[in-house]
Amino acid sequence: MRRMLLIVFAAALLTAGPGAQQTRDGGDLEVLPVHGSIYLVAGAGGNIAVSVGKDGVLLVDSGAAPMTDKVLAAIRQLQKELAQREQPPELRFGAETRGTLQASLNYIAPPKPIRYIINTTADADHVGGNEKVANAGKTFTGGNVAGDIADAGQGAAVIAYENVLTRMSAPTGEQSPTPSGAWPTDTFFQESMKVSHFFNGDGVQIIHIPSAHTDGDSIVYFRHSDVIATGDIFDMTHYPVIDVDKGGSIKGIVDGLNRVLDLVIPEFRMEGGTMIVPGHGRIGDGGDLAYYRDMITIIRDRVEDMVKKGMTLDQVKAAKPTADYDPRWATKAYTADMFVEAAYKSLVPKKPAPTKSTPASTTKK
Repeated sequence: MRRMLLIVFAAALLTAGPGAQQTRDGGDLEVLPVHGSIYLVAGAGGNIAVSVGKDGVLLVDSGAAPMTDKVLAAIRQLQKELAQREQPPELRFGAETRGTLQASLNYIAPPKPIRYIINTTADADHVGGNEKVANAGKTFTGGNVAGDIADAGQGAAVIAYENVLTRMSAPTGEQSPTPSGAWPTDTFFQESMKVSHFFNGDGVQIIHIPSAHTDGDSIVYFRHSDVIATGDIFDMTHYPVIDVDKGGSIKGIVDGLNRVLDLVIPEFRMEGGTMIVPGHGRIGDGGDLAYYRDMITIIRDRVEDMVKKGMTLDQVKAAKPTADYDPRWATKAYTADMFVEAAYKSLVPKKPAPTKSTPASTTKK
């Protein structure tokens, strides 16, 4: 019986993948499997989706700056667990002389480095770790690129929609610029961008979501793993934050959620199937996303109807258009009034900018 229990225990160790249990680092981070080669690193600010495999590591967002060391430690631990799982049983245990000899003779290649960081927004809790995480990686190059670009072999590439670079570099003085080492190294301005090659078995598509949380939001779709990282247009902890000053709008949030739902394929009645990594909170699926979309759509319609009736912001707040959802989605950090105010401001028609009139010409008599 004892031998049977040992065999069962050993089999469990072999079959349990990394993240099968909640992996913690310093009690601050959780590493959870999502689907395929994708894992979630939670607790570092914004959620970080991580692709780990034979091609290296790709991150969607890098978390807040103070958590970067722990993020890197969690990634290294995840790589180590994957390497151990992929070894043959005789190399893992070496219970027999033959296995021990093989383990001593076989060379195990070190894990591939961090290759890419994709930013879904310019918010500090999503890009704060960019510089340090990028410096810990290496650019994925081909041909004689290193001979043409002096620093091509240094640092991971950072990809984002072009407005993210605009806000981080602050050329218009809108905000304090972040250090140049944290800026995106590659930007796009069209509707979407594809990583130029399969990465860990996934086709990776980055899709811009206009005027949602901000004007620089993107979602990242891992096609083979069937996982979508949504950034802050979808948040499982509270109402979506609408940054009106940075081009955000409640209509853009609804359009973005509908865009994600177009990509989702459920396993059964909106449950399972495509998995979703939100900007904050737990992993979701199509059912979670559809419920969230419906809620935001209903609130948008309510506030928009009040705006059309000419109601002021104070009157709209007093009407409590979110009352039936507040127990679940309103928080102290982001209250219902804050959400309603942002939604209202994004729905009020913008006044046209005043034009300078040409003074009438005068003639001397």
